[in-house]
Amino acid sequence: MEELEQYLEELVQRAAAERRSPEKQKVADSRVRLKAKFGELLGRFGEEEQALEPLLIERCQCSGYVRELVEIDTVEGLRMRMYILMPEQPSASPMPAVIALHGHGYGSREIVGLEADGAERSSKPGLHKDFAVSLVREGYVVAAPELIGFGDRRLAEDKEKGAGSNSCFRLAAHLLMTGRTLAGLRIRETSRVVDYLREAMPAIDKERIGIMGISGGGLVAGFTAAIDARIRCAVVSGYASLFAESILARNHCLDNYIPGILEEAEMPELLGLIAPRGLFLESGEEDKVFPREPAEKAYRELQSLYGEEGARDAVHCDFFRGGHEINGEKAFAWLRGQLTDARGTNGGDGSGC
Repeated sequence: MEELEQYLEELVQRAAAERRSPEKQKVADSRVRLKAKFGELLGRFGEEEQALEPLLIERCQCSGYVRELVEIDTVEGLRMRMYILMPEQPSASPMPAVIALHGHGYGSREIVGLEADGAERSSKPGLHKDFAVSLVREGYVVAAPELIGFGDRRLAEDKEKGAGSNSCFRLAAHLLMTGRTLAGLRIRETSRVVDYLREAMPAIDKERIGIMGISGGGLVAGFTAAIDARIRCAVVSGYASLFAESILARNHCLDNYIPGILEEAEMPELLGLIAPRGLFLESGEEDKVFPREPAEKAYRELQSLYGEEGARDAVHCDFFRGGHEINGEKAFAWLRGQLTDARGTNGGDGSGC
């Protein structure tokens, strides 16, 4: 091994030794400690609660559902737009809801059946497969927020580069230099979407709100569910892995990096904070961004962590034939068990693993 590669490997090993130290292992409630430390490392964002101040921007009748574009206040003076898809035939009453989170691309339009310019889709949908539309057709109210750094929420200099460009690097750099992270900001803003669904939409069942995200959106989905216990269940597609064998194994977007996290937890331990609530993982066999082998390791670790919480049956996975993309079929079946069946959060179709 070359000198630099050896040095990097030793850093990861030292971090692993630190998080396994007797001092951290003997903490009476290690989950409570880890959740608090995770929040600290993500960064603090405006503890003073802002009013949502929702604004309806547009409303469109689609085939089988209504699509609204809404804007809300999030944190520290920021406002965020999101699409709200409302089914004509809800799966239950009051209505369950799912927060749908896009990955890298041209933003929330990419998952709600729109082109980058806002026109109705005429091209193939790509890796996101318009999964927010699939969810509303399942009978859920779907909230599809525009994650900061994408689409209309980019810096002016990046909007000139084309629809698929993003502002992740400059946003993450500024946040890191001021004690915050881009992951933390996106997670905090996504919790504000939960606020909106619970406070501004009385037809929503407050106890049946799920979340689903792909790639970078999978990061936000999984970690928001870990932090925010109001989320009943989570689907993490194309992300669940090991930091050491994914995020650190190649050059990833700067939005993935959380300073100091490896001294506290590997990725499965963070996702394990969701337990005993439901968690479903999707991973393509040919995914080159988050490869299958570390994804399988993460799943096995999560099975163990869920078992420690007496909820081994609440974590499932689908290792499907495909690449870095939404699959959906088994995940949607599992969500029906979580959000519309009477079996509760540990029920649902666990086929696939």
